[in-house]
Amino acid sequence: MSIPFVEAHGARIPQIGLGTMTLKADVCVQAVKAALQMGYRHLDTAAAYGNEVENGEGLRQSGVKRADVFITTKVRENNLTPENFNKSLDQSLKNLQLPYVDLLLIHWNNKDVPFSVSIPALCAAKKDGRAKHVGVANFTTKMLDEAWAVTSEPLVCNQIEMHPFINQDKVLATSRKHGMAVVAYCPIARGKAPGAEALERIGKAHGKSAAQVSLRYLVQMGATPIPRTATPAHLKDNMNVFDFKLSDAEMAEIKKLNANNMRVVNPPHAPVWDTP
Repeated sequence: MSIPFVEAHGARIPQIGLGTMTLKADVCVQAVKAALQMGYRHLDTAAAYGNEVENGEGLRQSGVKRADVFITTKVRENNLTPENFNKSLDQSLKNLQLPYVDLLLIHWNNKDVPFSVSIPALCAAKKDGRAKHVGVANFTTKMLDEAWAVTSEPLVCNQIEMHPFINQDKVLATSRKHGMAVVAYCPIARGKAPGAEALERIGKAHGKSAAQVSLRYLVQMGATPIPRTATPAHLKDNMNVFDFKLSDAEMAEIKKLNANNMRVVNPPHAPVWDTP
C-alpha cells in the first residue's frame, strides 16, 4: 500500500510516520526495520531520544533504499547557538551513519537564544546539504511568525502534539498561513484514544479501532501523524488508515473532544502555549 504525501515548500512528507521516542536498543532497531519492510517511508528521531544509532541500523537492516525514506531528526534546546548546533547535527549524522537528513527541526525553542541566532544556524544546515529541509517543533503562533521574519529558508514543518483531545486550531492556522506541514506527535494521546466512547463507536462503524479513528481524524485535518509503537500488529494498524473516510458528522463529533484540552507533553522548557 502506498502512503500519500503532504507537500510543503518542496518537501514531500509521507503522511504517516514512525515516532521512535522512548524506543531503545534492539527494540528500536527491530521496530524501524519492521515498519520499513511493512511500507512505512517516514522515520522520526531526535538527538534527545538517544536512539539515532538504532534508527540508522534499522534502516540498513530493512534493505529499503535510503533515498526512499524520509528521515527527521532534531537539535535540542540546549544546542541552539551556531557552534553547538553544528556539533549536535554532526553527531546526529554520525549516529545515523548518513550524510544528510530529509528534515531537521529545532526540537524546542530556548528563550535565551534569540531566533536571529538559532534560525540562521538551522538554515545553514540546509545550505550546506546536511539537511534537505528544515523546520521547527513545539512552536506557538507567535514563535512561528517571529521565526519566519528572520529565516532565509522555508520552514517546511511545525511538529506539535496533536490528537482528538487537544485544541490546536490557532497554531494550525498559523502553520498553514506560512504554508507549513503539521506533523502530529502523540497522535493517540499516549494510549488515551482506545477506550474513548466516541472513537470506539465511530471505529466500530468502519471496522476500525479507536486508535485508527484518531489517526484518520488527523489525516483528514491535513496533519501527518507519527504514532510510536514497537508492536508489529500496531505498526500495521497505524499504517492502514487510508482505506476509509470519516463523515463530516463524525469529524465534528471527534472535534468536540478537543474541549478536553489535555496536553500530554509539557516539559519545564515548554513555551507559553496558545490558548484555545
